[in-house]
Formats: sequence, C-alpha cells, structure tokens
Amino acid sequence: MKQITTKKGLILYGCAGLGVNMMNIIVGSYLCSALLVGGFEKHIESWTYLNRDLVVAGLWAVLVFLAKALDGIIDLPLASFADRLNTKWGRRKTAIVIGFVPMVVSYLLFLVPLTPNESLLNTVWFGVLLCIFYTCYTLTMLTYYATFSEVCRDEYDTGFLSNVKSICDVVYFSLGFALVPALVSMSVNVRIIALIFLPLCLTMIIPLFMLKEDDEDEKDVRSLTLGRALSVSFKNKTYIYWMVTSAFTAIGLQLFLTGINELFSSTGLNMTVVMASSFAPVPLTIMLYNYIIKKKGLAFAYRYVLTIYAIGMMIMYFCNINSKNMTELALTLVALGGGIFISFSLGAFFSVNYMVPTHLARLEYERTGNKVASMFFAVQGLFEGVAAGIATGPILVTLKDNNAISLLPIIVAVCCATAIGMSFGFHKDVKYMGKKAEK
Repeated sequence: MKQITTKKGLILYGCAGLGVNMMNIIVGSYLCSALLVGGFEKHIESWTYLNRDLVVAGLWAVLVFLAKALDGIIDLPLASFADRLNTKWGRRKTAIVIGFVPMVVSYLLFLVPLTPNESLLNTVWFGVLLCIFYTCYTLTMLTYYATFSEVCRDEYDTGFLSNVKSICDVVYFSLGFALVPALVSMSVNVRIIALIFLPLCLTMIIPLFMLKEDDEDEKDVRSLTLGRALSVSFKNKTYIYWMVTSAFTAIGLQLFLTGINELFSSTGLNMTVVMASSFAPVPLTIMLYNYIIKKKGLAFAYRYVLTIYAIGMMIMYFCNINSKNMTELALTLVALGGGIFISFSLGAFFSVNYMVPTHLARLEYERTGNKVASMFFAVQGLFEGVAAGIATGPILVTLKDNNAISLLPIIVAVCCATAIGMSFGFHKDVKYMGKKAEK
C-alpha cells in the first residue's frame, strides 16, 4: 500500500467517512422513528413519512432489535472478509465498493414505503432494508478504518489522521443533532432531509482515488481465517487491556450523548446551546490534546481528558440539583461552562478510537506479519456495542425508572475514575504512544 506523505493528503483522506456516517445517523436516529407517529408532538407531518403509522409497532421493535444485533455480530466475519479479500483491483478498494453501492441503494429504498398505511408488508420491507444497510455500512467503514494503519507512515501520522477523523465526527454529529431538527422546524419533511444529505456520501469515493495498492505487497500479507484473526486479536494483551479500559470511557460517553436530554428536562435549559458549547470548541481543544500527547504520551493525555470530562459532568450535576435556586441566565452560563469542559474530551475520545487500534494493528503486522487491522476495529465495535448497551439499557433505564436521572453525571465520573486507574497499567506501546523524543 502506498502511504500518504502529506498533511493535505491525510486531511482529505480523513474526510472520506463523513457522509457515510451522516447517513447512518439519518437512518438510525430519524428514518426509523419516522415510520411511527408516537412520541411526536410538534411538526408531526415533517418528522414522519406520511403523518401516519406505516409499520406494525410490535413487529417493528423486534426487527429493529435484530438489525442492531446483526450490526454488532456481522462486524467479525466482515472484518475477516475485508482482510482476506484478493482481487486485481485492490483488496481495500474492492471491499469499499462492495459495501458502498448496496448501502446507498438500501438508503434510497428506505425512503419508499410499499403501502401508504400500516402493514406487515411495510414492516418486513423496512426491516430487511435496515439489515442490508447496517451490513453494508459496516463493511464500508471497517475497510476504511483498516486502511489507516496502511496509509500512515508512523504513529504521528496516525495521530494526525485520527484527529482529522474525530473533527469530522464532530461535524456530522452537529449536522445530525442540530441542523436536522432545525430543518424539521422549518417544515422540511424528514425524507427530503435524507435526500439533502445524501450527496455527502460521495466523500467515500476519496479512498478509491487515493489508495494505491501494491500487488507485490499484498502477496506478502498473511491471510487469516476468521477464527485465527479473532484468536490473534484476543491474545494481544495490550490491545484487549486497552479495549476494556476504553469500554468504561464509552459507557460515560454514551450516557452523556443519550441521557443529557433527560438530565435537563426539568431545568428549562436550551439543550441546543449546551450541546453547541460541547462540540463547537473541539477543533481547538484537540490542538491542546495533541500538544500534551507529544510532550507526555497517550496515557498522560488520556488521564487529562478523562479528568476534564469528569469535571464537566459534575458541573452538569451542579446545574441539575440547583436549577430551582438559580436564575435562567446564571444556570445557562454555568451549563455553558460545563459544556466547554466537556469539549476538551469529546474530540479526544473519538480520536483514540481510531489512533490506538491503528497503531497496535501496525505493530502486530510488523512483529508477526498478521494483517488484522479490520479485525481490531471489529472487536472494538463489539466492545463499544456492549458498552453502549450497558449505558443505554440497564443504567439509563434504571435511573429513569427510579426517578434518579440526576445521578447520571456521578456515574459518568465513576466510569472516568475507573478508566483513569486502569490507564496506569497501559503497556508502553500505548503509554508512550505519540510522544516525541527529546532533542
């Protein structure tokens, strides 16, 4: 694989997944909900397809669960497929195309109900399309992430590319959770919104032009079966220890992203403003994070962002318990301060999820000849899926059911403290990652 040696090239390559990830948010957060009118109180005609139920609620809930479960399980065999594929057009480019084309087709078909009313036909139709979309999305993005270890020259380029990708993540999160509701409030139907954002998926053609796969290099790759690739991944103690540590961080991050509305539902705060304060400064806060990594290494920088994140969440806790004793202006200003604290961590959390698996996959290849980059990201997806399930399932549901949602920031802080403690046990391959040698 020909490596990308310029910063401009890495920036362009890091933007490739923006549109596809945006499609995933549109489908998972909006189009699935748009098939049922329940839960919508304002702008129902814009939030839903035809202002009426189109699927059978009970069966649809089961099919969505099965599609989500498939999305988690399918990562592993697809990773093995992507790593072992051998074609004359290039292993990575072929895998991206195989996933990308049916993903876009299923996305478009998801906008077309077969009947204008609630029916079993619509329910099964959308359920099948959802499974196809998630499967193809996973193959596309797993392959793209796997190339990070192949196009970067060293861990510093890996860190730079990971930071670019994390900024792109902030962009599509902002588009998804700020711009989409704004368009709906302007009476733009959710299906039209889905089409408006569709052209962004063309960013995924960037790797097709930038990847230069070397046939001779591909012959030297040791093809691993699914079982062997899994074995290599789970026997890499450095990697698995990192996965367990980052899982605690993922629980805290998911609780913030999914429970923040419930946390402030009774405070009167404008959550758009608070979320903007959390996401808008991320490009600047990543610069400070990068400086710390270069001076102290990843372990120290990771502890720094976890500490800042915990402080930000405790500020949110203060806002929640004092909402009746503060003026609206004072409450908003304090919440903005908490959001800014949180912004020092969000970009870093996204970045390390690309940076560490990529770095460890490169080391695995250099030391053993095993090419398992796709599998490393697949296993990471498995750990993150379990973490997200714990956060949004047992923890969040229990807090809501017991009217104890105000404790959410404390649980996040405990998760951060656990990850901080575990970070002291990082192997040197992770501990000093990104640190530049003193001149």
